[in-house]
Amino acid sequence: MLPQNVRKLVFQYLSDNYENAAKKELGKDYPKLQKADKRTPLLVWYNNINKKDQTLFEKQMRRKVHYVIKPEYLWRSIVEMVRTQDNELLNTLEKGFKYIENESFKSTFQGLFSEINLNSEKIGKTYPDRNAKLCTIISKLAEGIAQFSTDSDILGDAYEYLIGQFAAGSGKKAGEFYTPQPLSDILSHIVTLDSQDPKNGKKKKLKKILDFA
Repeated sequence: MLPQNVRKLVFQYLSDNYENAAKKELGKDYPKLQKADKRTPLLVWYNNINKKDQTLFEKQMRRKVHYVIKPEYLWRSIVEMVRTQDNELLNTLEKGFKYIENESFKSTFQGLFSEINLNSEKIGKTYPDRNAKLCTIISKLAEGIAQFSTDSDILGDAYEYLIGQFAAGSGKKAGEFYTPQPLSDILSHIVTLDSQDPKNGKKKKLKKILDFA
């Protein structure tokens, strides 16, 4: 079972990846907001279109990126709730996790966030206490991630580090949770070679690749 800190990174990765794909899909229709406007562009777009267009867009996103995240559940929306100290943060996170697990795309993410207990008394005795604590935690996470360059795969590197630490601490091999990078590199080189005659080098085009991991 993946540790909670890894799950939170997965949540942000899914959100960022979805926003980038949505921006590419919508093209010139993707809202360009002023720097002072902290709203999520995708949320603005949703608010300006009808239900039919939303359904068509989500159908297209399921086909291309294989999952959907409602604008209000995106990482950037959550961070904005933290910035404004929104009292509905905890409830929104719970709804967002359930949506991703159960409605995002069939059963692909089922159980992904099942180990995250937002109602634990370890976070706070009352709902306001837990909500405030989550605001503090997410705020610190957002500040830390913002310090890194977006040119490198920071989330991927962090994921591998946390998985390695988790595996070491639990006495298990990290390969149980992810394919080690050196092995991935070797497999990538192999599958891109001309299968009929490897001496010809890499194929110019690949129709399909299946990653069993």
